[in-house]
Amino acid sequence: MNSFSYETAFSRNLGWVTTHEQQVLRSKRVAIAGLGGAGGAHLLTLARLGIGAFHIADFDVFDLANFNRQSGALLSTLGRPKATVLAEMAKDVNPELDLEVFSDGVSGANLDKFFERVDLYVDGLDFFALKARRATFAACARLGVPAVTVAPLGMGTAVLIFLPGRMTFEEYFCLEGLPENEQAIRLLLGLSPAMLQRGYLADPRAVDFAAHRAPSTAMGCQICAGVAATEALKIMLGRGKVLAAPYGWHFDAYRGKLKRTWRPWGNRNPLQRIAIAIARRQLDSKGRSASLPSSTPR
Repeated sequence: MNSFSYETAFSRNLGWVTTHEQQVLRSKRVAIAGLGGAGGAHLLTLARLGIGAFHIADFDVFDLANFNRQSGALLSTLGRPKATVLAEMAKDVNPELDLEVFSDGVSGANLDKFFERVDLYVDGLDFFALKARRATFAACARLGVPAVTVAPLGMGTAVLIFLPGRMTFEEYFCLEGLPENEQAIRLLLGLSPAMLQRGYLADPRAVDFAAHRAPSTAMGCQICAGVAATEALKIMLGRGKVLAAPYGWHFDAYRGKLKRTWRPWGNRNPLQRIAIAIARRQLDSKGRSASLPSSTPR
């Protein structure tokens, strides 16, 4: 069996990064909560970038409905914990990884430990994990940890980045004290002001906020992973322009479109308030979210 060499394993990164930068990436620690369609792909992509340490969290196990998009979902992993499987896969890429697994997921009780010595947070939580997402991003703001959320939407991705000292997740999304359906609407429209995915949703019946159900694609999750790793590289190396909230951008591969967005005051922006009001009326009138733009569970 050949011995592992970090320098050889990640040598093809060189050119896009310098030898020194590759070693900087090796010294970095990234936290990822949620290891489903987006989160699992985030972990494996960042491991192949040569990141040296991770904190990963997920309490769920793999089932058959995960097969269309989740990196660790295989017949051989059915019923196994996602965190355990993805940890094994990442270690297969780099056996030298310093990897801490939070098998109970993230909660108020463990967030300080989850973010201990962490250089960057990459969001992989399920779209409907609203309480956990709010708590996680609040901890990032409190602890000064840069946070990247790259949402799989249809066959593309929407990007929002929250940097220390800048607009926070709560300031942008304005979710405090709201019922769950309203929070979900605001999260979706805040992530995707451009709504590029709206026009090609083939069967609106697949979207049901009340049942926590929405369609998903492997394409969206894989695009997410490439984008998240690229933004992570720029943040951790201090290289390249990083658009932080209230700026964001949305790329849709199906439509071949890229749209940069700017929403001063986040969901308090007049344009956002109009869009939210329209979406709320649609939800109330139909008793479901059939005519809302499609979002993807992580």
